Amino acid sequence: MINYITSPFKWFFKLEASSGLMLLISAIIALIISNSSFAEIYFDILNKYIFIGVNNFGLKLSLLHWINDALMAIFFFFVTLEIKREFIQGELSNIKQASLPIIAAVGGMLVPALIYIFININDSETLNGWAIPSATDIAFSIGILSLLGSRVPISLKVFLTALAIIDDLGAIVIIAFFYTGDLSLKYLMLLLLTFFLLLLLNKFNVKKFLPYLFFGLFLWFFTHESGVHATIAGVLLACSIPHRKKEHDFSLLTKIEHAISPYVAYFIMPLFAFANAGVSFEGLSFNSLLSPVPLGILLGLFLGKQIGVFLFSYVSIKFGIAQMPNKSTWLSFYGVGILTGIGFTMSLFVGNLAFTSNIQYMDGVKIGVLSGSLLSTLVGYFVLFISTRKKNNSY
Repeated sequence: MINYITSPFKWFFKLEASSGLMLLISAIIALIISNSSFAEIYFDILNKYIFIGVNNFGLKLSLLHWINDALMAIFFFFVTLEIKREFIQGELSNIKQASLPIIAAVGGMLVPALIYIFININDSETLNGWAIPSATDIAFSIGILSLLGSRVPISLKVFLTALAIIDDLGAIVIIAFFYTGDLSLKYLMLLLLTFFLLLLLNKFNVKKFLPYLFFGLFLWFFTHESGVHATIAGVLLACSIPHRKKEHDFSLLTKIEHAISPYVAYFIMPLFAFANAGVSFEGLSFNSLLSPVPLGILLGLFLGKQIGVFLFSYVSIKFGIAQMPNKSTWLSFYGVGILTGIGFTMSLFVGNLAFTSNIQYMDGVKIGVLSGSLLSTLVGYFVLFISTRKKNNSY
């Protein structure tokens, strides 16, 4: 009886698209609540301050900041584990295999940023959001692609996954260099000392996670207090986790990655979406979408991503620098390029960093990200559906 009841849930969580679907549901619920009579309660709860610590040692942050600074540090930790594994022995370990997604990712970050800058060039405040449309949401994009099942060749799925991972790496670098506040030398030194101790654990091949977690908690606190964004602590901690090619029987990195994957996919990311996607549509008009911030993000995601990814890929393939994914056509490849415009999680996150001191622009960020991601989803799915149908009919 229990197996009968739980079997649909097991099937749901095994489905590739389930993580992206969870994000979508969370965002929709946030939009519904923020435009209902519960809106005030929703925003009051997110802005409620919570103290975590002992006596005078600890931090007092709003619930929204705990989600964006602490829980998202775990998300960045997980993403960096993925990136590290891919570069050591995955799709990105071979330069020939990695060249196409790397080149495509560069184009997919550069062109959207240039479009946003062009639209916001006359406003120094809004110009700070140039990086918002630069990253691809892995869960959403892979989720949409998986809805087409075996109609899409596995090579395109691998390409999109690798590109999204490189996108995330680019976003991490951007956050570290461009969205860092005033630095505290004392905490910065403590941060570096803690990271050095973590590297020593790696050097001596410590295979228990508890010592890494112990120092990792201090690393997060020192990073938060140093002025560097707290999520970078997750990146540094992941870099210290050992993973070696020769270890066929056990890898601490792989073990941790598999262990936290469901918590990131089905708790942290949906919670982030629920906390950050809420925006009031009161007084919203078509002209609101034409404001520099939402328009720059919308065009950056929907046009910039597909142009950058496709153009850079096309040139690299034609000049023999990279190879076309197996069993794919230019139309299906272009469809995948459109899907890279689904920015959502990382775009909202960067938006929060870009306009920390200019909250009035955040509604514009949310509108731009949601509309750009929605357009990319619908058009990308349609192009892929048409391209795969044509391919299947030709057999």
